[in-house]
Amino acid sequence: MYRNIIERLKEWKGKERRKPLVLAGARQVGKTYILKEFGEKEFDNVAYVNCDDNALAKDLFAQDYDMRRILLAIGAITRQTIMPGRTLIILDEIQEVERGLSALKYFCENAPQYHVAVAGSLLGIAMHRGELFPVGKVDVLHIYPMTFDEFLLARGQAQMVSLLKGKDWDTVKLLRNEYVKALREYYFVGGMPEAVSEFFATNDVLKVREVQNNILFTYQKDISKHVPSSESNRINMVWQSMPSQLVKENKKFIYGVAKPGGRAKEFEAAIQWLMDAGLVYKAERVREPKMPLKFYVDITSFKLFLLDCGLLGAMSETPPESLLVARNGMEESKGAFTENYVMSQLVATRDTSVFYYSNDAKLEIDFLVQQGTAIVPIEAKAEENLRSKSLSTFVASHPKMHGLRFSMSDYREQGWMTNVPLYAVSTYF
Repeated sequence: MYRNIIERLKEWKGKERRKPLVLAGARQVGKTYILKEFGEKEFDNVAYVNCDDNALAKDLFAQDYDMRRILLAIGAITRQTIMPGRTLIILDEIQEVERGLSALKYFCENAPQYHVAVAGSLLGIAMHRGELFPVGKVDVLHIYPMTFDEFLLARGQAQMVSLLKGKDWDTVKLLRNEYVKALREYYFVGGMPEAVSEFFATNDVLKVREVQNNILFTYQKDISKHVPSSESNRINMVWQSMPSQLVKENKKFIYGVAKPGGRAKEFEAAIQWLMDAGLVYKAERVREPKMPLKFYVDITSFKLFLLDCGLLGAMSETPPESLLVARNGMEESKGAFTENYVMSQLVATRDTSVFYYSNDAKLEIDFLVQQGTAIVPIEAKAEENLRSKSLSTFVASHPKMHGLRFSMSDYREQGWMTNVPLYAVSTYF
């Protein structure tokens, strides 16, 4: 399955001052697959080492950081000839090997002619701790679940993707029913590659949901395996509260939903762990919509979203038919699914943070993003018949801004605001 990140991997390969690449992302979002695919297409050969289940790799860096010895060992383990510029070395789950992350510094300094890429489902945890991570000595890319345009490509609808990327709105409008149908499927299946593959291979919703539940079980096992029991309990409380947090009309994260009487100091580390593992995304509230938005963050107020709308459906035990079968757009999916979907697409397709805005007058803007030197206020709506009172009030108070509304309505310009179909979120920017 084609992934958009392949183009960024090609850019990394050709960089003049290339460093070892860290491909970070949640478990089962396709890190290993895309690195192998990239290696097979762009290099003469691939030297792949799984550092988690290969006994020979456990002591690869324990003795020293002699690059000559390490490269010979990698060649022996993989039975590949390691050639500068022609071999892609892939070290998977590198955080499981003693001194593995530290070794990247020496690849960078002493063997820069080699292409080295590493991946790991909990690399974000190691990166956050900092003590082992070679800051300034690696290039970092993040990979996320498949976006809706990647889902369309897997569906065999490359032309529909081209129309969205080309912003051919008149033709897009003609194919509206096809886009809506595909978007319904995406709301159910989501973007986890295994779930997408199972869906197109079997067209069986029960098998897809089984895949999703297995992924959720794997995440639970990660939590219990990698943190002390006292902390894993708090992480699980936050994790299990996600559907309840998202179903609220006001999506602001409430500690009391995770645990009655819960306080910030109890759950800050748990939330950070989930973010570092790539399982949740945070949208922080800004007090004022001014550039740069980071300067105006209110650290006490934020929203959390799941990494994937398909996993949200499985986690909340939403019946597949309620997402796949309907006559009137996406109305019954409003709220939790629509906002979570928009957030996941924004995170996966942009290099900047996503925020939201609210004030004491109960005016709330779902999302704020920086686009160049402009701030873009975004409203996410599941309906087709729309009223944008908050967005119109906000834009009227900030006349230099232009509103953006993602909804089930067709593309149209309204002077102060542009309406963009929900199925164009991942390609719009």
